[in-house]
Amino acid sequence: MGTEADAFLGQLARHLRPQVAELAALLLRRLDGELPELRENADIEALGLEETTEHVTALLDLLEHRPDAKGAKAPPTALVLGRLYARRGIPVTRLLRAYRLGHLALLEEVQAEAARLTTDWHMVHVASMRLVTLGFDYVDHSSEEVVAVHQEERDRLLRRRLALTDRASKLVGTTLDITRTAEELTEVCTEDFADLVTVDLLDSALDDTGTGPPEGRTQRRVAQRSVLDGCPESPLRVGETHAYPDDSEPVRALATGRSVLTHVAGTGTPPWTAPSASRGRTPRDLGVHSVLLVPLHARGDTLGLVQFARHRTPAPFDEDDLLLAQEIASRAAVSIDNARRYTQERSTALTLQRTLLPRGTVEQPAVETASRYLPAGSRAGVGGDWYDVIPLSGARVALVVGDVVGHGLRAAATMGRLRTAVRAFADIDLMPDELLTHLDDVVIRMQREESPDEGETSATCLYAVYDPVSRRCSLASAGHVPPTVVTPSKTSGALPEVPIGPPLGLGGLPFETSEFELPEDSLLVLYTDGLIAGRGRDVDRGLATLHDVLGSAPDSLEEVCDRLLAALLPDRPSDDVALLVARTRALDPDHVAVLDLPSDPAAVSGARRFASDVLTAWGLEDMSFTTELIVSELVTNAIRYGKGPVQLRLILQSTLTCEVSDASSTAPHLRRARTYDEGGRGLLLVAQCAERWGTRHGREGKVIWAEQALPADSAPGAEVT
Repeated sequence: MGTEADAFLGQLARHLRPQVAELAALLLRRLDGELPELRENADIEALGLEETTEHVTALLDLLEHRPDAKGAKAPPTALVLGRLYARRGIPVTRLLRAYRLGHLALLEEVQAEAARLTTDWHMVHVASMRLVTLGFDYVDHSSEEVVAVHQEERDRLLRRRLALTDRASKLVGTTLDITRTAEELTEVCTEDFADLVTVDLLDSALDDTGTGPPEGRTQRRVAQRSVLDGCPESPLRVGETHAYPDDSEPVRALATGRSVLTHVAGTGTPPWTAPSASRGRTPRDLGVHSVLLVPLHARGDTLGLVQFARHRTPAPFDEDDLLLAQEIASRAAVSIDNARRYTQERSTALTLQRTLLPRGTVEQPAVETASRYLPAGSRAGVGGDWYDVIPLSGARVALVVGDVVGHGLRAAATMGRLRTAVRAFADIDLMPDELLTHLDDVVIRMQREESPDEGETSATCLYAVYDPVSRRCSLASAGHVPPTVVTPSKTSGALPEVPIGPPLGLGGLPFETSEFELPEDSLLVLYTDGLIAGRGRDVDRGLATLHDVLGSAPDSLEEVCDRLLAALLPDRPSDDVALLVARTRALDPDHVAVLDLPSDPAAVSGARRFASDVLTAWGLEDMSFTTELIVSELVTNAIRYGKGPVQLRLILQSTLTCEVSDASSTAPHLRRARTYDEGGRGLLLVAQCAERWGTRHGREGKVIWAEQALPADSAPGAEVT
């Protein structure tokens, strides 16, 4: 009976051959309600009829030729469709259900046709049993192959997604630039994920001034990229601002923080993709069929929105794609927020830095100066480099350059404190080594005030004092590179022999003052180490370049600065750079008058006559009375309380300075004299008559000085040569 049943099945198969197409269409109609994805995906629908036809043909081959069903292979189109199901994110259980339902429906049709071919119900029964056995053996073995290719494709997609995630982690956020980070996100995701990626950031995230909830606020398109040239799918250009409609999906995504997967069906166009006047085309015009809206969140802040769209890739986004986009966008959001915070801190630190540095070039009779400050161009950001030009008594000037270790707001604030301290110590006319000793104490006190996690404060500083009368320069260094000097007779720069002391903050170690003479029109160049050293730059080569440039320095100090920066820093520096260039001047000897005095009170009258004669020679007779009073009090004070030798010096510069020196280190001070006291009013009179007065100490005594402003018509007579 088995042989007869097989023969009957062969006859049945030959009878059904002409009806293969009708059977396949019938099966698809029966599956339509159970598997709606057949209708929703055009490519699956197109392959579905071909695959079903191949399955019907394969089953009829089994019935007609009776091969071993266990050796049957799935049709080629079934394997293609299995991979396509995997790419669409359709689970394998749906695929297996389609197999079961489809083959069950096919068996029912074959059984019905068998009943129409014979009235032998026993034959129909035996043939049906044989048909079910062959049919389900075929389903089992062919579905195993399809499941295998489905899993293989899913594994491939998973590896691709993992590779995309890995690539995004390496390529997104390589700089601390907001725009570049957004561009990196679009570049990575248009390689093998989306056909169009756009990044919109809230204006409040860019300038940190926005208030209120994120929904409805203005956004700026900071980056976009497409597989098509020119991003024709986007109605916006990079840099344009816009606001989405209040009831649109992007606004809801920003408000709720939830990502959205949208499929654009038919000819519909989402309202937020309306064309702009400049572009005139909608994404739908170019076939966009699937969109992901992913908010950018970092550290509790909403920064903006990323949109991923597909139009050239047939497969729409699925839930796995949404999870992948969320992960990539989350990492990008942290990088964008880091860049945003860095930009804000850098801007704040740079503003603070420039506020604390000297504003413009202050005219100094002793020197002509020009300066530059360049913040670092690397991730390190603004540092603590500074320079200063401080007028001192006796026509002298202090030139300062320093470098606080570290970067950012803390370094800039520390720089401001140290610059203020230097100015305070300079105001009491400390010698360079003494000033650095006091500054070292300041840094040590700052270290004690710091918390352990702030790091230790350290700095270097070079303090130089130039005297245009003697043309001598005194300087001391606390761990700082020495200045470069170019005299008029030399064709290149040279480093003076300056003992370099320890950096500030070590404590207990001495500093040493070095002195040398500078001819008139010499160049004194002070700088921080960022000018000559850096990543990949040799210090010796940097110094050689510096000396070569200074050897052919032009007359304009501004041009000198520009040439130095162009030669030494063609690119943005990796460290802060402070540069101060000074050209020395010499005071005309005719503008200095000196009188040595004995330690005798009778010498006071001679000092007054000397001052009167000098002022007459200088054409300043109108200042004689006040000057004689100041000279009288200062000389009397030196003879009475100091030690010989005593010297009077008058200096005519932009002001008239009276100096009296003696060998005593005792510092004078103002005191309140009672009604019947015979003394105690001298320095009070000096303070009332002079614009400024003070004391400076040297190795061999002290100098008390007082400055007076010159009459307006006498100012030109104070020129230095």
